[in-house]
Amino acid sequence: MQLKILGLNYKTAPIEVREKISLDKDTIQRGLENLDGYDEIEEAVILSTCNRTEIYAVTSSPCAAGVENFLEDLTGGGIENYLYEYTGESCVRHLFKVASSLDSLIIGEGQILSQVKDAYALSKNLGATGTVLNTLFNKAIAVGKLVRTDTRIAYNSVSVSSAAVELAAKKLGGLQNKSALIFGAGKMAQLTAQHLKSRGIEKIFVANRHFDRAVEMAEKFSATAVTWDNALIDAANVDIIITSTGAPHYVIKSWQTRQLMTRRKGRELFFIDIAVPRDVDPEVGKINGVTLYNIDDLESVVESNIKFRQEEAKTARLIVEDNVKAIMARFKYLKFRPLMANLSQRAETIRAREVRRVAAKLPNLNADEKKVVEQMTKMIVRKLLRMPMMRLNASAGTNDEEFIAEAMKALFFN
Repeated sequence: MQLKILGLNYKTAPIEVREKISLDKDTIQRGLENLDGYDEIEEAVILSTCNRTEIYAVTSSPCAAGVENFLEDLTGGGIENYLYEYTGESCVRHLFKVASSLDSLIIGEGQILSQVKDAYALSKNLGATGTVLNTLFNKAIAVGKLVRTDTRIAYNSVSVSSAAVELAAKKLGGLQNKSALIFGAGKMAQLTAQHLKSRGIEKIFVANRHFDRAVEMAEKFSATAVTWDNALIDAANVDIIITSTGAPHYVIKSWQTRQLMTRRKGRELFFIDIAVPRDVDPEVGKINGVTLYNIDDLESVVESNIKFRQEEAKTARLIVEDNVKAIMARFKYLKFRPLMANLSQRAETIRAREVRRVAAKLPNLNADEKKVVEQMTKMIVRKLLRMPMMRLNASAGTNDEEFIAEAMKALFFN
C-alpha cells in the first residue's frame, strides 16, 4: 500500500493554468466512476478548487504511474511542470494542513474545510474510497475542526472588504436592523455587499453612475438600486455609506455631507471609503457626527489581523503534527487488519466446529455446562493466537513486516 498525492496549487501554477484544469463535479464523478480502468489505484479522492487540484490515492505499488495517467486523462495534460507529489507521512501532513487552512492563500479561510468534506463525500458515495482514505479523510476533517475551535486562526478579517464590514459592525454594535448605501458596483463593492449580507444587515442600497449596473448588483444581493444623483438625498436614514468607485475625483464632498447631516438631525453616520483614488473628501471626517475610514485605515487593520493569524498558525501546526504522528502509528497496523481478521475467523470456525462435535457426543450437558465449554474453548483460541498477533503487530513498519506476514499466511492458510 502506498499513499500518494499528485496535484498543483496557487504556489506552483499561475491562475491561467489553474483555471484550465479546475474540475467540476460532473467531471470528477465521471473520473471516479472509471477508476477501475487504472489497475494501480485502489482508492481515490479528487479535490479541485480555484486554488488547487489534487488527487489523493492509495496505490498498489510505490511507482504508481496510474495516478499520473489518471490526472492526465482528467485534465487533458500539459501540466507536468506545475505538479508536486507527496507520499506516506508527507501526504498525511499535506492533507491535514489543507483541511486546517494552513496551506491556503489566506491562512484561516473557512471555505476549504467544506470543500475537503464535499470532495471526500463524493468519492465515498461513489465507492472510490476504502479503509485507508476513509480513515485519513475523517481524521483530516476532525483536525480541521479542531484547529478552528482550539485556535483563533479564523478570527479577524484579512481582506479590505471584510475588514470594512467588521469595522462597521463593531462601530454600530452589530448590523441587524441596520442599513447601508454602497457607491459602486464593481468587484470590491460586490464583495462588500456579500460580507454585509453574511453579517445580517437589514437593507442595502446600491448607487452607480450606470443605473443598469446598480440594478444588476441589487438583484444579486436582494438590495435596492437608487439613482446616482439622488443617492445622498435617499441616505437620510442609512447607517453606513461605503464607497468603491473608479472615479478620479471625490464623489462625496463635504458640503453635500453637511446638508445630509442636517437632514439626519444629529444621527451619526459611518463612512468607509475603500476606493483608490479616494471617493470621499477627507474634510468629511471632520464633520460632527461623521466617522470616516479610508483604505489606509483598513489596510493597517488587515495587516494587524494577518500577523495575528500567523501567530495562531503556530499553534495550529502543532495540532497538525500531533495528529500526523497519531494517524501514522495507526496506519502502521492497518495493512495487517485483513490478515488478523482472517486468522481470527479461521480459528473461530475450527473452534465452533469442534464444540459442535463434542456437544453431539455429550448430549446430556446442561446449559451452564455448555456455556463453560464455550468459554473454555474461546480462551484457548485467544491464548494460542495472542503471540502470533503480537509478533505481527510488532513487525509493522519494520524491515521484517513482509516476511512475518508471509510466514503467517504460510503457517495458517497454506
